Amino acid sequence: MSKQLSFGVLEGVVVLDLTQMLAGPYCTMVLADHGADVIKIEPPTGDMSRGLGPFSADDIEKEQGGYFHSINRNKRSIALDLKDENDKSTFLQLVKTADVVVENFRSGVMDRLGLSYETLREVNKKIVYAAIRGFGDQRTGESPYNEWPAFDIVAQAMGGFMAMTGPVGIPMKAGPGVGDIVPGLMAAFGIVAGVRYAEKKGEGQFVDVAMYDAMLALCERSVYRYSVDGAISEGAGNEHPLVNPFSVYESADGWVALGCPTNVQWHELVEVMDNAKLRNEERFKTNELRVENAVEVRAEITAWTSLFNKKELAEKLGGRVPFGPVNNIADIFDDPHVSARDMLRTVSVPDSKVEITMSGVPVHYSNTPGSVRTAGPRLDEHRDEVLQQFLVQS
Repeated sequence: MSKQLSFGVLEGVVVLDLTQMLAGPYCTMVLADHGADVIKIEPPTGDMSRGLGPFSADDIEKEQGGYFHSINRNKRSIALDLKDENDKSTFLQLVKTADVVVENFRSGVMDRLGLSYETLREVNKKIVYAAIRGFGDQRTGESPYNEWPAFDIVAQAMGGFMAMTGPVGIPMKAGPGVGDIVPGLMAAFGIVAGVRYAEKKGEGQFVDVAMYDAMLALCERSVYRYSVDGAISEGAGNEHPLVNPFSVYESADGWVALGCPTNVQWHELVEVMDNAKLRNEERFKTNELRVENAVEVRAEITAWTSLFNKKELAEKLGGRVPFGPVNNIADIFDDPHVSARDMLRTVSVPDSKVEITMSGVPVHYSNTPGSVRTAGPRLDEHRDEVLQQFLVQS
């Protein structure tokens, strides 16, 4: 392995990151947060996301967008044109001692460049090669859509997510880019597992994550429901088809979330509400009956929650039943939980006046914690040190 410049549970793992936009960079961000030495290999024009905002008022040149920095933190950058023979030679020299290569090009791009998994494996038999594509790679399964490009919204649509989200009859995408982020997370897991196997067995392998597949796996409830009783999951708003109460309810100053699937939790809620109807009537005795009578349950709960603001409801329900206020991002910035868990990190962009706050690292290790250490790199910022680290011969 090459010299590692960071720390964390993945210290010593060297990743060559050819990805752009969201799914791939999110995957390698997770690895970098936990100490992997992630070298972002960009085309001479840079990652496409460098041109996306939002941009702070201090960023007069509009070069330091929040999108790019949020998911490319803790990485180093070198610009290589993989269509150029000299740059291709440089890349192959990096592959010799790296542990991982990650790319999210359309199917066949790396093959046409002469940089297929099979080629890289000849250079380094322990290399773990991960590909994130809309519909996977032919190596692990032929799909009629292998050649189709895809973005987040396509994955959400085809993988079943949009069909079961939002109100009835209107497909609805998620606010966050889950069609990219979920495949990125699954690829990060696949890479870590692949590296462990390579360390034990002395050989790497091809890791393939299709965005479609990842979204289908996320929508596991729709699969078993259709299998067991033929039910086709559809948008149910904020309701749950199998559990009640399990939704959001209006308060005097916003909304709160409640989930009480067990009778113990239900009885605790009814006690706090002091609602004789919900406590005594037979049609609310079990979760199954409450699902059947969901409209009445919602009416009773809403009539009560709307009498109090979110803070008052937290004082009544917090710690007694699964409960939480519906927060917007301003609420989250003020929440003491977020500060205590170090889940918002502000970093300065070198050689600029720009500071960017981004989400922290959600996986907490007791001995080797991950961290947000640096903003995203400038394009080609680390060329000299990377070439020296890998002893690249020009």
